[in-house]
Amino acid sequence: MTYPVICNQKMNAYLKEIGDLCGLEKNLTFHLARHTFATTITLAKGVPIETVSKMLGHTNIKTTQIYARITDSKIGNDMQALAGKLQSLNETYNG
Repeated sequence: MTYPVICNQKMNAYLKEIGDLCGLEKNLTFHLARHTFATTITLAKGVPIETVSKMLGHTNIKTTQIYARITDSKIGNDMQALAGKLQSLNETYNG
């Protein structure tokens, strides 16, 4: 199945219209949407950057790193997950 592909200009016009209808003052663009997807929707929810890179169609992970800003909450969540794993490991060996 193939899906229609619209040009960037038309996509940005649709996003602007959506933003206006929602009362947003931020200028919504396809570029902004890619950043939001990479940072807020995927990385912050634990999707590995390698997977995000493939989702965005990048051949080089360095390109993905431009889009994927690591937030303080992401760091906090990752540290909590690591602490939990280390605690489990400690309980296993020290029973």
